Amino acid sequence: MIKNSVILFVILGFIGLSFANNHLPPKEEKLTSLYDQVLSLHLERNGYTLGAPLTPAQEEMAASHLVEGATPGTYKFMDGNLSVVADSTNHRVMLLFEKFEGVSGQAIHDLVGSLFIDYDEPTTSAHDKIVYWAYDIKGKISFEQFQAVKSRKKNLDILATVKLNSSIEVLGDNPMSEKANVYYIISSPPILEFFTTE
Repeated sequence: MIKNSVILFVILGFIGLSFANNHLPPKEEKLTSLYDQVLSLHLERNGYTLGAPLTPAQEEMAASHLVEGATPGTYKFMDGNLSVVADSTNHRVMLLFEKFEGVSGQAIHDLVGSLFIDYDEPTTSAHDKIVYWAYDIKGKISFEQFQAVKSRKKNLDILATVKLNSSIEVLGDNPMSEKANVYYIISSPPILEFFTTE
C-alpha cells in the first residue's frame, strides 16, 4: 500500500511538472516562443548568443559587473567592453551592445569586417555610416527582399536586428585615418517590446 502511494505521488509530481511547463500564462508563453525563435538565428558575439540563457560563468560575470539603469524585469552588466542585457526571470540574453569612442578609422573598418564575417552581407546600409542586418523567422532578410517589401510599402516582420552606426563612412574606398566613434547593437525588437510597453 505504501509502495503504491509512493508511485502515485511520483506520477502526480511528473504530471504537475508537465502541466506547469506546458501551461504558462499566454504572455509568458509568447515571450518564451520568441526567445526560442531568436535563439535559432544563432546571433552570437563574444561568446553571448541572443536569446540564449547565460552560462554559469556568464552569470558569475554578471553578478560581479552589474550596471545600474536597467529596465524593470532586466539586468545589465559589462563583460569587458561588451554591454549585455538579460531577462531577470530566465537569464536569457536580450541585447548586446558595444561602443568604441575615439578609435582609428582602421579599427572601425576591422570591426565592420568582423561583423561581415559573422553575419554575411547586410540587409541594407545608409550613408555608408549605418550597416543593418535584419532577420525574420526564416533567417536573414536579403537586400532584394528588403527592397521588394519596401517598394510595396509593407512592413517587415522583423524578429532580430544587428545594427552598426559609425560617425565616419565605413563602406566604400574612403580614407580610414581619422579618429571616430562607432557602436553596434544586437537585439530583438519584439522581445524588447515586452519590457518597454508595460
